[in-house]
Amino acid sequence: MKFNMGCGHNKLPGFVNVDAFPEGDPDQVVDLESLPWPWPDSSADEMVFNHSLEHMGGDPKVFLGIMKEIYRVLKPDGLAQINVPHPRHDDFLNDPTHVRPITAEMMALFDRSLNDKWKEMRAANSPLAHYTGVDFETVNVQNVFEGTYFEQFQAGTLTVDQIVEYVNSRLNVIKEIQITLRARK
Repeated sequence: MKFNMGCGHNKLPGFVNVDAFPEGDPDQVVDLESLPWPWPDSSADEMVFNHSLEHMGGDPKVFLGIMKEIYRVLKPDGLAQINVPHPRHDDFLNDPTHVRPITAEMMALFDRSLNDKWKEMRAANSPLAHYTGVDFETVNVQNVFEGTYFEQFQAGTLTVDQIVEYVNSRLNVIKEIQITLRARK
């Protein structure tokens, strides 16, 4: 089974399209902030959160519960594809329903092997995999650059060092972050 979580009007063929609002005519109307979810353990091969996860879990306890539910419902080696606006892009900043920035670094907090390493190092990172009982491996991260920066980079007028500097000092450089997680069970 494959789920398109928080689908809105963007339904995907071959997926169970889920949303809290019936106006988008999802296959199932489910509030993903109401836990636990109605699906059995290890029932999903794949979950897609396409510009939806940043709308969920403004309360940290609810967000951690959502991460636990994603893990519970995914099969071993199941994938969660998470596409979100970059937190320093106007697409994130201008929507009052965005309650949580999502970054690849934050998702790494749910990786048990990294938690183990940080524990050995006595690092200050929050070992969320240890706290929640989940284990996600980040298998892919893609940054989608705003068109102008991408075009300049492709034309050779921006270097990698300049892009890194701009990402760290300017808004609206990266438009979207695409993160793929694999459930290690």
